[in-house]
Amino acid sequence: MSDNYEPQAEHKFTFGLWTVGNIGRDPFGSPVRRQLSPVEIVHLLAEVGAYGVNFHDNDLVPIDATPADRDQIVADFRAALEDTGLVVPMATTNLFGDPAFKDGAFTSNDHKVRAYALQKTMQAIDLGVELGAKTYVFWGGREGTETDASKDPADGLRRFREALNFLCEYVIDQGYDLVFALEAKPNEPRGDIFLPTTGAMLGFIETLDQSNMVGVNPEVAHEYMAGLNFVHAVAQAWEAGKLFHIDLNDQAFGRYDQDFRFGAVNLKSAFFLVKFLEDVGYGGNRHFDAHAYRSEDYEGVKDFARGCMRTYLILKEKSLQWNEDPEIKALLEEINADDGSTDAFKGPYSADKVAALKDAKFDRVALGARGLPYERLDQLTIELLLGLR
Repeated sequence: MSDNYEPQAEHKFTFGLWTVGNIGRDPFGSPVRRQLSPVEIVHLLAEVGAYGVNFHDNDLVPIDATPADRDQIVADFRAALEDTGLVVPMATTNLFGDPAFKDGAFTSNDHKVRAYALQKTMQAIDLGVELGAKTYVFWGGREGTETDASKDPADGLRRFREALNFLCEYVIDQGYDLVFALEAKPNEPRGDIFLPTTGAMLGFIETLDQSNMVGVNPEVAHEYMAGLNFVHAVAQAWEAGKLFHIDLNDQAFGRYDQDFRFGAVNLKSAFFLVKFLEDVGYGGNRHFDAHAYRSEDYEGVKDFARGCMRTYLILKEKSLQWNEDPEIKALLEEINADDGSTDAFKGPYSADKVAALKDAKFDRVALGARGLPYERLDQLTIELLLGLR
């Protein structure tokens, strides 16, 4: 492999304990890989060149661990981080795996479950901050319904809002340097998950008491499950100042959550995603929430992890080439040409601009007749990606 595509700390590539530690179990088959310990996973990630490791609380500390067990596990994990130089940029809580959360966590109809979910999350926030996390992700995998007879969705949203408001105040009260990132998904494991898209999350955030400290963590596969354009979702989050974290993987449109290696399916879409992130100067972590094919042993898992990072770096290089390609630049200049004839209408609203715009004469036929060379532009993009430019 070329040194040009070797990951460096500056690239901020991260993986979760649950990603490279995935043991290959699925609804139709037993595990195919042994369970690695968190310490082993840290060393595996260091070997492939990752920058950081993220975790759910119970990826690191089993849900039934004693306080003594918890302290030993955390100490061993911290020692592995120190040995390898990996960092923990993000943490989250598993509020979906235990049977207690079968009807949701923050949105459960059972008030005791809702209280337990808050308790569990506060303890997990403490753990994440203890290990250096600056971002805390919320994925409400069980926050939804199979039948609308079971739960009023307005009640569900109200309960979710109350929980996040409570937890925001907890973080502020503790003096933690931490922000929240909400992760949307349309379905699976629930039939319908509340707030199913990044856009829905962005709207919901504005109803929170501390909306300034809450953003989003969009995931490629989750938007593709709903047949949506992920780059557009990321752009909306960025433009709103809410792109606090991002989950990179890949996915065939309309399928179950596949979590394939980044760029493995929709390469052109992955290219435009990387191009967007690099063009706008996104400075956050690039987290790969994906896992290796079930066919792989742990050498194959390393190939998977290296492949995620390598593909990102290749596409980063391609995006620079795209931006500097003379023919592409010429086409973009032609497409976006401005002869200055509408300057009087640009900028903020004013009565003078309204009057000028109402009096302006436009050649509607000529506007409709103008050709836009998007076919050529797209073909040049394909040729660049295929190495012909």
